[in-house]
Amino acid sequence: MKRVLDVIISSIGLWVLALVTPFVALAIIFDSRGSIFYRGVRVGKNGKLFKIFKFRTMIDGADRCGPKLTYRNDPRITRVGGILRRLKIDELPQLINVFLGHMSVVGPRPEDPQYVSHYTAGQRAILSVKPGITGPAQIHYVDIESHMDPNKFNEQYIDEIIPEKFRFNMLYIQNRSLGLDLKILWRTMLSLFRIEITRVKNNRNARNTHDTRNGLKSKDKTPTESIK
Repeated sequence: MKRVLDVIISSIGLWVLALVTPFVALAIIFDSRGSIFYRGVRVGKNGKLFKIFKFRTMIDGADRCGPKLTYRNDPRITRVGGILRRLKIDELPQLINVFLGHMSVVGPRPEDPQYVSHYTAGQRAILSVKPGITGPAQIHYVDIESHMDPNKFNEQYIDEIIPEKFRFNMLYIQNRSLGLDLKILWRTMLSLFRIEITRVKNNRNARNTHDTRNGLKSKDKTPTESIK
């Protein structure tokens, strides 16, 4: 039943992807040099390697000048890439991976082989299922970049984030069902919506604070200074 749901959702999603891709492609091309898609190697079910599809959101050759994952204010992220990441549009091409059977819509997020090599024997249990576009750990770490220290990124990810993600993912594997998958999909959409609302509010508050400060500075000026 899970595979049937994956095929139905990915088939519908691929039509959406076909409509969105020309506009996203033009934005990426005009913003920075490089390909439209990013195809990185990931570890799938039973440890099988596959290439994941994403819209490119970083400068060309970003994986050669920094860590495999990104952190807050990562200078390698392009202007268009930042927007695509915030709205999660960069993840849409993974529907191709779902349709091809490499991934599922819901499941543990696929990791880079570099990080899977640090898994303990127990942690490798999450490789018993197909990785997903979204999952329980993805909901908890929907804004994972804000948790990361760029000065000790790899160490923090391996020592802190991976064990936490494993805990959430194992709970999912032990209790997975169609109902749970639908619940995770719904919570993922809500999480993204809340983050965007929070971002808009923060930007508005920042503008109001800036305007207030400018207003106070204007009041502090003498009439002669104001004319000047």
